[in-house]
Amino acid sequence: MINRKHTMTTLALSLGSNINAANNIRQAVTALQQHFGTISCSSVYESEAVGFAGDNFLNLVVIIETNEALPGIILTIKNLEDCQGRVRTDPKFSARTLDIDILTFGNAKGQVAGIELPRPEITENAFVLCPLAELAASAMDPVSGKTYGELWQAYQEDQKLWRIDFDWCGVLE
Repeated sequence: MINRKHTMTTLALSLGSNINAANNIRQAVTALQQHFGTISCSSVYESEAVGFAGDNFLNLVVIIETNEALPGIILTIKNLEDCQGRVRTDPKFSARTLDIDILTFGNAKGQVAGIELPRPEITENAFVLCPLAELAASAMDPVSGKTYGELWQAYQEDQKLWRIDFDWCGVLE
């Protein structure tokens, strides 16, 4: 029997919520910890809704080292969103109990397992790029060839975003 070690892949996720947001973010991070083990979380940021009028969102980025394949990760994330009341029939730009997007999966580029990687929203939305740059400033964006820190420093869009003191209620301790 050959014992092959699975190489670990860095997975970056964006989490957002504007319905019972603090509770949904805590529950999502707890579920991700239970599933993947050790995870790294950015600060939590509050931002205005983009694309529709609605309550402010709480957002953060989570980085995980995993040996799971991408299709299984996608199913895990969809299940987590569904367990927290995600309604998939709502318009793209609408209130969310929980939205988890796969931002990067290793150095994957292009259509992979039915999703575009790295996710185009990384460079479009402050609430994605800022927390990603906080956690992975020196990581290279395979599309632009720049680091996420460089991309954040050059970010020009006028999107309001502010870091908040987030009460984790013991989740990350």
